[in-house]
Amino acid sequence: MPRVKAGDLAINYIEHGAGDNVVLAVHGNLGCADWLGLVLPLLPSTIRVIAAEWRGCGDSDKPPPASDYSNYSMATHAGDMLNLLDALGIKRCHLYGHSTGGIICSHMLTEQPGCFGKVLMLDPVTPLGLQLAPGQIDVLTQMKADRDTAFAGLASAAPTLFRPETLVAGQRPQFAGTTSTAQRELFGRIVERTRGLSDGIWFGTPHNLAFEWESKALAAQMPRMRHKHLVLYGKLDSWIPREHVDEMSKRLPNCKLEVFPYIGHSMNLEVPLLFARLFTDYFRTA
Repeated sequence: MPRVKAGDLAINYIEHGAGDNVVLAVHGNLGCADWLGLVLPLLPSTIRVIAAEWRGCGDSDKPPPASDYSNYSMATHAGDMLNLLDALGIKRCHLYGHSTGGIICSHMLTEQPGCFGKVLMLDPVTPLGLQLAPGQIDVLTQMKADRDTAFAGLASAAPTLFRPETLVAGQRPQFAGTTSTAQRELFGRIVERTRGLSDGIWFGTPHNLAFEWESKALAAQMPRMRHKHLVLYGKLDSWIPREHVDEMSKRLPNCKLEVFPYIGHSMNLEVPLLFARLFTDYFRTA
């Protein structure tokens, strides 16, 4: 995977396809570019997808977090993505954001609105941000320290890959019989890659999402985000409240929300063929 100097740090990314129809893909928290690992091979080569990794994630640089995690803010991640586009000489592109990647994309839209066309979001953290849940930091501390706990925590982000009766506290989730070998192997790799995340990701992200929730500054900008949005939401998502995406779809001037009854937080892992089709249909033309 290539790395490029973007501002004051190196950003790592995966690239698929070629041409002028460019989509910058921004993964979610605790993530990396591998979250699109099953989708990219299914996309047409005429769509150039750049799947970037945040600072602190994957093989991108991991600067030490400031005491207040300000150098891992959502606006900082957005600035990194804008710097990446500048470094690659991309003047205009579309955006795709999964989970926390959604709010990073929203920051990008407010910073440089003329640089972007369509926006696709998958189970996004909306411009509202997210409240810090009771005990959340304790859970993340356990996930960071123990791979099995990380496995169980991330399983809730892709619930349909697992037998539902095993998705309970204190039990290791067991893959469902319908889960493919490729899905199992990729999920294991994603869990393994959490071992290298910066504390700015593990603990800075929830801190900064709570800041967004409390400040409401980005949420107030939603009426000005006039870009065409398509928001895909899995009804089994336990990470993003349904009322948040409903509110987002109402307040954005040009937004369509599609809800999928039997999918969780991560269609890109749970039903990659469906997600690849939706992605292709949406971005096939400028």
